[in-house]
Amino acid sequence: MSSKRFKKLPEKTNILPANGIDNLLKEIKKNCTTKFDESVDLSFQINNKQKKSEINIRTVVNLPGGTGKKVKVAVVCEEAKESEAKKAGADIVGGDEFIEKIKNGEMNFEKLICTPTMMIKLSKLGKVLGPKGLMPNPKLGSVTEDLKTAITNAKSGQAEIRNDKDGNIGVSIGKKSFADDQLIKNYNAILDTLEKEKSNNVLKGDLIKSAFITSTMGVSYKLKLGKTI
Repeated sequence: MSSKRFKKLPEKTNILPANGIDNLLKEIKKNCTTKFDESVDLSFQINNKQKKSEINIRTVVNLPGGTGKKVKVAVVCEEAKESEAKKAGADIVGGDEFIEKIKNGEMNFEKLICTPTMMIKLSKLGKVLGPKGLMPNPKLGSVTEDLKTAITNAKSGQAEIRNDKDGNIGVSIGKKSFADDQLIKNYNAILDTLEKEKSNNVLKGDLIKSAFITSTMGVSYKLKLGKTI
């Protein structure tokens, strides 16, 4: 059953013609009628079914406008690197004892980074970390010797782009309170990343079949893709 607030929002917006993000942001923000700072979210449907293989995208993008979220970052590293991790802004730093805590279900963090040496030990916790999307991955920059860069990226505004088995990708470009140019910069960064993924997968035709934009508690609009200055 829809709430009174939701009933006041525009109806059947998803059947309207696709429009550019610069025009739609005004409507999206107008529909943010809750008391909290809603997220502005993108939803993509990709052509993941190919003749010879299935396209699977999993990468990260550094959002120039930030995410508006405080990310709690944990680091698993050797004792010699603990000071470096703490200076870089990690919230939790540890080694073998910390791995044991994670094994026992203590996971009060949103992002986990580790050094290559410690990854050998951490990899045994795949059943614990994997389902929560917390397992560090070298391709995502979370298994590295350069802890400072990894921690800075995670803290400053980094989003993961990953499709599910049906080819759907959901990603936030910021908050309602963000200026339009912040949201557009983040949007452009995501389009650049998806374009690189298309090249990496040597995909024939368009990578994206459809795209929508909405807010956390709002209604969705068809999005006409294209970078906006």
